[in-house]
Amino acid sequence: MSTTEAAAEMSLDGYDRRRELQAFDDSKAGVKGLVDAGVTSIPAIFRHPPESLPQEVITSPSPTTEAGIPVIDLSAACREEVVDRVRAAAETVGFFQLVNHGLSEELMAAMLAAVRRFNEQPMEAKRPYYTRDVASKVRYNSNFDLFLSPAASWRDTIFCDVVPEPPPPEALPEPLRDVILEYGDAVRKLAPRVFELLSEALGLASNHLKEMGLVESLNIVSHYYPPCPEPHLTLGTSGHTDPAFLAILLQDAMGGLQVHVDHGGGRRGWVDVPPLPGALIVNIGDLLQLVSNGRFRSVEHRVLANKNTDTPRVSVASFFDARVTMRRYGPIKELTSSEPPLYKSVTVQELLACFYGKGLERRPRLDYFKLEQHTPM
Repeated sequence: MSTTEAAAEMSLDGYDRRRELQAFDDSKAGVKGLVDAGVTSIPAIFRHPPESLPQEVITSPSPTTEAGIPVIDLSAACREEVVDRVRAAAETVGFFQLVNHGLSEELMAAMLAAVRRFNEQPMEAKRPYYTRDVASKVRYNSNFDLFLSPAASWRDTIFCDVVPEPPPPEALPEPLRDVILEYGDAVRKLAPRVFELLSEALGLASNHLKEMGLVESLNIVSHYYPPCPEPHLTLGTSGHTDPAFLAILLQDAMGGLQVHVDHGGGRRGWVDVPPLPGALIVNIGDLLQLVSNGRFRSVEHRVLANKNTDTPRVSVASFFDARVTMRRYGPIKELTSSEPPLYKSVTVQELLACFYGKGLERRPRLDYFKLEQHTPM
């Protein structure tokens, strides 16, 4: 850190933010450790600026309204209708809830319970997994961008790279050992079906996206959001888009996920993604927006701090990002015959470097990879 940066971390009243961040990280106890210690107010490092906190009118439209998050039945008889609904969702809100997807409710419940058990172990059992080394296949920490973001968020996370080379069972935390690889296998079997629908929604052959290698890498990111004593001052996860092709999210019944949608007429606002029993949430990532040449939208989303007084919120996000290949991904040729390409070709590693280098930010990440557009004379 430069002298200038260090000075910026020190406020006029002598508060040393960098030191508090380091002390929190060194404890390896995460946000759950603060809650277990009985904090009644959140530390200053978690306080978000007022302009980033919920202030807009939050709407919770029904799934049938234009501003809502569509619910799509994967078992519907008419495939053309399913493709049309997937296309409409991917081109507008970038999210949809998927039902009758083939994952058993027992497996989904077991996965959520395992994440809860891991986080509710004594600190001594979790500390061996605490690391910020992104090369580690299993890593537990609080806020991957702790030292980059303007404010920390009220959550802890355990990451697991499960495809193409899963960690050996003995490297997995005991609470997750019997379920996470089974869950990952089930999600990976579902993903090609979703990519087929998305391919057809783009007017391509059903296997087009799969043949691009988009299911060859799977990272499971499990979040634990403890109850927050001052939820109006912080967030569970700040607004961001996902640096992947696709995310498939399992959330519990607590709620809190919100998507920033276009209401038309220049109006934008946050809408809830209500928990739907048995459903999985699918969202378009930055890389899919890039290869679709902007046809599909990677939309900003966030999670509110948990205002429940005694129950944590748990979610499990499965990211398909093809990070194992050095292939360059650009707008698909068939989609640029009538419109010029909007984005540069990039490797997944380049996009992830941008993500890890800048942390969660509201600026669209693809802005860094846009091509300069020339207006004809």
